[in-house]
Amino acid sequence: MKTQVAIIGGGPSGLLLSQLLHKQGIDSVVLERKTKDYVLSRIRAGVLERGLVGLLREAGCADRLDREGYTHDGTILSFEDTQIGIKFTDYVDETVIVYGQTEVTADLYAAREATGGTIEFNVADVVINDAKSDAPYVTYTVDGEARRIDCDFIAGCDGFHGVSRQTIPQDQRQEFEKTYPFGWLGILSETPPVSEELIYASSSRGFALCSMRNENLSRYYIQCSLDDQVENWSDDAFWDELKRRIPKEAADRLVTGPSIEKSIAPLRSFVCEPMQWGRLFLCGDAAHIVPPTGAKGLNTAASDVHYLYHALTDYYGEGDDTGIKTYSEKALARVWKAERFSWWMTSLLHQFPTQTPFDLKMQQAEINFLRTNKAAQAVLAQNYVGLPY
Repeated sequence: MKTQVAIIGGGPSGLLLSQLLHKQGIDSVVLERKTKDYVLSRIRAGVLERGLVGLLREAGCADRLDREGYTHDGTILSFEDTQIGIKFTDYVDETVIVYGQTEVTADLYAAREATGGTIEFNVADVVINDAKSDAPYVTYTVDGEARRIDCDFIAGCDGFHGVSRQTIPQDQRQEFEKTYPFGWLGILSETPPVSEELIYASSSRGFALCSMRNENLSRYYIQCSLDDQVENWSDDAFWDELKRRIPKEAADRLVTGPSIEKSIAPLRSFVCEPMQWGRLFLCGDAAHIVPPTGAKGLNTAASDVHYLYHALTDYYGEGDDTGIKTYSEKALARVWKAERFSWWMTSLLHQFPTQTPFDLKMQQAEINFLRTNKAAQAVLAQNYVGLPY
């Protein structure tokens, strides 16, 4: 098989890139190691920045998002019973849209299938070959059958554990990582959201987040220890702990119910430099991970797609390889800003087991500064809705 761009990874970033390239007449093949049903079963964040929404519209994949997504023009940060309401539109002429990542992925699959684009599922034994040459190719197997794709470029959208980043020799990449000493226990429940806006709650008992998918589907999280287990938490125990961490007025109106999904996610910050090796380009989790506190994971992957999509469009449309040569530099400049915001939000809102009394005082001072300073609130708003590409 031959194509112009081989895309490794059939998650939202790989699918979005393939659809955007299709709109420009650029052919691609998507390789996914799991089944479509498996990919669509993954529960992920659902806060979409303005940039991602714009890319989905450009790709022709935003009709359902525009009908069903919830526009949010602000958020609430609480510290015990003190609440700070930050209205984004007071500072920037932008909002975010709450629309589940699973729904984004489903829309992208539907678009890809409607165009007849090639997606290979159940792919194994993927090897990226000759990425530093002008004629790279990818070998892999499907049900034991060996296959090969010859291509011009390779987009590695295959996540942290995929082969793309590992293809770059260790002595030619540098990895930066911070692991956090806690995780998030999250549940999904068929209950109405406790608030019209997301609530980021900090308390002496730890962090909590009140989010939603739609008017009858809510997503809640609480900070937990890394050695905790889902089995240790009944639904009742989760709801009781959540109520202790969010403002009393929210706890009093919280509607509880059986969980339909429950999991624990560790938190970490990670960046790989560079994000390019020859004709191999890393996108999304293959190159960087953020803690979910700032809702930047999928959105930062989308910024990678933006830079790579425009670089490839310029290359094929105008013979201009400037974007190809500068992809890593441009992508990383924005990635580190998203990493900073996610790290800051995480540091501000969580209880750390090694915090000293001085650390707690500094955290409280930061909170008071944010509460009373419009410039600080403007910085949060600008980062939350998404920095421009």
